[in-house]
Amino acid sequence: MVKMLKIGIVGCGAIGGSLAKIIKRDFAGRAFVAAVYDIADGKAADLSKRLCGSGRLAAGTLKQLIARSDLVIEAASAAHSREIARQALGARKDIMIMSVGGIVSHAAELRRLAQKNGSRVFIPSGAIAGIDGLKASGGVTVKKVILTTRKHPRSFAGVRYIQDKKIDLEAVTKDTVLFSGSAKDATVLFPQNINVAAVLSLAGIGAAKTEVRIIASPDTRNNIHEIEIESSAGKIFTRTENVLHPENPKTSYLAVLSAAAALRQIIEPVRVGT
Repeated sequence: MVKMLKIGIVGCGAIGGSLAKIIKRDFAGRAFVAAVYDIADGKAADLSKRLCGSGRLAAGTLKQLIARSDLVIEAASAAHSREIARQALGARKDIMIMSVGGIVSHAAELRRLAQKNGSRVFIPSGAIAGIDGLKASGGVTVKKVILTTRKHPRSFAGVRYIQDKKIDLEAVTKDTVLFSGSAKDATVLFPQNINVAAVLSLAGIGAAKTEVRIIASPDTRNNIHEIEIESSAGKIFTRTENVLHPENPKTSYLAVLSAAAALRQIIEPVRVGT
């Protein structure tokens, strides 16, 4: 008999809820949602009722969720992803991290903790294409990695950096560069918008060397990510036009589907791609 993978989901918003539904629909007989948790009152119970008709999947604490899981999926926020990962790895559990911006500066710490406890950290490719080529290029000299992200101005509503700069998003009538600099700075200033920069950094030459441009584009309806990679193995250019998640316009639907694809890689005996 194949052992069923017990999955705990931390964060019961649009991403966590979507993943829970995908696991129930597509992974029956191989994996199941064993627990859900959210710091917001009632959200875990609500998701549990949608999944199984009762609140029995709702964990009262993060510790309880981890104890009930083989794999923890973090779908909370960049502000909490590092601590969630630390606790899961400390309990010798595997973790999949969605809010990658929160751990990009602590990757070495999490690697050591995972090695010490025999656990694994999974980071999906997210809302971009080209991670496979970038990882393969790591075997030679990577000269540059440049990410250009275009999103509708409303996607940046509530971002502290925008407020501090006194940028009026409603007044943006043409493509406007909001940020140009390193992925290290971008992941701090745009924690909810630029997880793709964090993933690129971890897969490639690091956050300090990865270049990022963030553009508010009023004519853009989808989130667009263009990646340019130059190495001694050649040049790679990708462009991904993402449909927005129907429940959260700050993220792309492909980010959720990427996590589901990563989960298949964990469960299935045959793996395709790097």
